[in-house]
Amino acid sequence: MDESERSSGDTPGLSLREAIRAARVEAAERTGVIVELRDASLARLSMLNELLDPIFADVPLEHADLFDRGLMPGETPRLFVDMVAHIALGRDRRTYRFLQDTRSGRRVLAESTNPHDIVDAVTRYIARRLIAREQAMVAVQAPPETEPHPASHHPAAAPAQPPRGRGRGFGFFFLGLVIGALAVLALLVLNPEFSVR
Repeated sequence: MDESERSSGDTPGLSLREAIRAARVEAAERTGVIVELRDASLARLSMLNELLDPIFADVPLEHADLFDRGLMPGETPRLFVDMVAHIALGRDRRTYRFLQDTRSGRRVLAESTNPHDIVDAVTRYIARRLIAREQAMVAVQAPPETEPHPASHHPAAAPAQPPRGRGRGFGFFFLGLVIGALAVLALLVLNPEFSVR
């Protein structure tokens, strides 16, 4: 059955070619809407990113590596604060959601349609992270507190311990060197055929 017979035949309907054309138009319209929504989300997150500039400018330089802020476009645009916290828009594309990924799942730290509320939440988050890092650095630098040993009350009773350092490593190196030289000498003496020519 050719196309002229089908058009004049008794089965009226949409041809496959027309259906494909209509599906392409629908897909293009849907894609256009998705792209527009994504662009609008990126614009809102970009505005929020600019509001965060003064906050991140106040972060001390020694702690700047703790935060990795960046706007990531994609199917769901996100504004990252660090490796575990980011801001995304809700389904309504107006609500900002400040989220943190934890071992037990994703946690909502703040949610608001007002960008200044999210800036305040991010500021509190940054302050908590800075304090936690400072406490961790102090804990690493401070020697562990132990109860004094009863013999340590008398300085004369405590045995003098040699200082540890490079001298011990050099001693092991020198010992290895002597043992290696003796092994080569023994090989030459015991096996005269193995002489260097």
